[in-house]
Amino acid sequence: MMISRLSVAGYRSLRDVRLELSPLTVVTGANGSGKSSLYRALKLLADVAQGRVIQSLAVEGGLSSVLWAGPEAFSRGMKRGEQPVEGTVRKNVVALKLGFSSDDYGYAIDLGLPQPENPPAIFKRDPIIKAESLWIGPVLQRANCFAERRGPSVTLRARNGERRQAYTQLQSFDSMLTHCANPEDGAELLLLRERLRDWRFYDHFRTDGEAPARRRQVGTRTPVLSSDGADLAAAIATIQEIGIEGELEAAIDDAFPGASVDVVVTDGYFEVEMRQKGLLRPLRTAELSDGTLRYLLLVAALLSPRPPSLMILNEPETSLHPDLLPALARLIAKASQRAQLVVVSHAVSLVAALQAAGASEIVLTKELGETVVPGQDRQIWNWPTR
Repeated sequence: MMISRLSVAGYRSLRDVRLELSPLTVVTGANGSGKSSLYRALKLLADVAQGRVIQSLAVEGGLSSVLWAGPEAFSRGMKRGEQPVEGTVRKNVVALKLGFSSDDYGYAIDLGLPQPENPPAIFKRDPIIKAESLWIGPVLQRANCFAERRGPSVTLRARNGERRQAYTQLQSFDSMLTHCANPEDGAELLLLRERLRDWRFYDHFRTDGEAPARRRQVGTRTPVLSSDGADLAAAIATIQEIGIEGELEAAIDDAFPGASVDVVVTDGYFEVEMRQKGLLRPLRTAELSDGTLRYLLLVAALLSPRPPSLMILNEPETSLHPDLLPALARLIAKASQRAQLVVVSHAVSLVAALQAAGASEIVLTKELGETVVPGQDRQIWNWPTR
C-alpha cells in the first residue's frame, strides 16, 4: 500500500496541509518551516494503530499545546498585510485532524477537546477521539466508507453494502483501529492497523560514546533495526545471512572504497568490526567516528530483509561528511524500490541527489506562521464528520 495523499489540519504550524506523496519523497525547507511537525504528524498516525496517540500528545504538552495557534483562516487583507492578523473567536470546533489515503485504503482521525465536566475530570487534558473513518480509494465519500466512528459509536459496512452498528460504547481514548479490528467484524480495520504498525521511523541515531549502537549486545536474528540502533550488529548479521546478496558489501564500498564490515560473536555477544584500506586491524564499533557509525546504522535500516510499507527518515545527513551524501542518496533510492520512503532533510546536496534519482520534492515555507507548500496542487480531501 503506497500512500498517495497525506492531510494534516490543526497541528502546530500545519493549519491545513495536503500533500501528494510518491514512492520516494524528499521534504525540505528552511529551519522552522514545518518539517519536524510533518514528521511528528506521521508518527502520530502510526501511534493511533499502536493505541498510544493520546500518550504521544501528552508528551508534547497535550492537545492544547500542539493545536494551530493562529486564526481559522486568513483573509486576503491579512495576507497582503493590509489587515491585522486576528480572529480569536472560533466559528468551528477545535480539532486536530490526521489522515492519509492510497489507491486501496484511506483513513482519518479527528481529535478534539473534552467537554467541561462538573466536577472536573481528573484526565481533563486528554484529547477525545471524536470521529474516525476507513474508506476505499483516495477520497472519503459516503459510498466507499467501510467503517465510521462518531463519538462512542462505530458503524461497519459489509461487502453486500449493509451497514450495522457494531459498537456503541467505544471509549473516547480508544481508536476503532485497536478495539474494533477483528477478522469477523472489521477485517479492513485489522489489515489497516497492521500496515500502520509496520511503518518505521528513524530520527537522529545517537552516536556519542554512550550510544546503544556502540555497545556489544546479545544477538538474535534481527530483520528490522530498532529505532535506537542498539541491535546494529545483529541487524547487519541478519542482512548478511538472509538479505540480498552483495547489497551490504556494495553499500559499504560505495561510501568507503575498499572497506568491509563483519560481525564478531563472543559468548553470544555481537559486535561490528570495520576493515578500512590502509589499516592493519579492524576498528570496533566503539572506535568508529560518529559519521561512519551513523552511515552503518542507515545501511542496516535501509537494507532490512523485511522492508516496511513506509519508512520515514528525519535528517539522515546529520553527522555525515558531505562526501558521504551521494552514496547515501544512492542507498535511499535503491531502498525505495522495495519500500515507500519519505526523507526529511535540509541538506541541499542530498536533496539534489535524491531528485536526480527520481524523488519528488516537497518544499515547505512559512507564511504568517503557517506552513504552506507553494507550487503543489491542492488535493481534494474530505474529513469524517462528527
